[in-house]
Amino acid sequence: MSTLTTESPAAQLDPRIIRERREQRLRYILPLAAITFALGVWEFLVWYNDVPHYLIPAPSLIAKTLVTDGASLMQSAMFTVKLTLMALALAIVGGVVLGMLFALSRPIEMSLFPFAVILQVTPVVAIAPLILIYVSNTFAALLICAWIVAFFPILSNTAIGLRSADHNLRDMFRLYQATPWQRLRYLLIPTALPYFMAALKIAGGLALIGAVVAEFVAGTAGQNTGLASRILESSFRNEIPRMFAALFLVSVLGVSIFLSTAWLSRAVLGHWHESEIKREG
Repeated sequence: MSTLTTESPAAQLDPRIIRERREQRLRYILPLAAITFALGVWEFLVWYNDVPHYLIPAPSLIAKTLVTDGASLMQSAMFTVKLTLMALALAIVGGVVLGMLFALSRPIEMSLFPFAVILQVTPVVAIAPLILIYVSNTFAALLICAWIVAFFPILSNTAIGLRSADHNLRDMFRLYQATPWQRLRYLLIPTALPYFMAALKIAGGLALIGAVVAEFVAGTAGQNTGLASRILESSFRNEIPRMFAALFLVSVLGVSIFLSTAWLSRAVLGHWHESEIKREG
C-alpha cells in the first residue's frame, strides 16, 4: 500500500515567491515598527522629563487634539489637498505640452526655456507677495504659487525624455516612413515615460510644499483655508498641540502623495522598464 505524503503549502511554493512575500511583509512591518518605536521614545521622554505641552507635546496629546479638533483640521486638509492636486494637474498639463514643444522645436526651446529657468530659481516666497497683489482671487494666487514650484521638473524631464530616444530607432522609424503620430506613440512616449514618472514623484511633493509656503506667505485666515493657516493660527494662540496635529496632517498628505505616485510608476513601468522590474539577486 502506498503512503501519501503531504507537504505544507509553503514547501510547495517557489522559493522566489516565498522571498517576495517575505519582502512585501517586511516592507510594511519594518517602517511601522520603526515609527512606533520612535513615537514610544518620544512619549517616554516627554513623560519622564515632565516637558510642558506648550514646548513639546506628547504623541498621545497630539492624537487627542486630532480627535477633538478633527472637523476643523480635516476641512483645512481638504483645502490643502484640493490646492495641491489642482497645482499638480496644471503642472502636468503645462509641463508635458511645453516639453513636447521644446523637444519638437529647438527655436521654441531656446526662446522660452530661460523663462522656465527663471521661474524655477526664483524663490516662491519672493514672488508670492507680488502674485497676491496682482491676482485678486486668493485661491487663484495660491494655485499659481504652487504651480510654479511643481512645473519645472515636469517640463525638464519630459523634454529630456522625448529627446532620449535611441538614434538607431529613430532612423528605423524614418526608414519605414512612420507617421509623426506613430513615432510619438511607439517611440517617443515610451522613451519619455520613465523620465516623466520620476518627475511626477518630485512634482507631487513640490506642489504640496508650494501650497503650504504660499499660504504661509499669504497669511490667510478663516474656515476656508488650508493647514498652513491652522499652523499659523495655532502659533499665534500658543496652541502647540494643535500646531503639531496640523503639521502631522501635512506630513501624512506628503507621504500619501509620494506613495500614490510611486504606485502609479510601478503600474505604468512595472511590466517593461528596468527601473521597476524586480530581479533576483
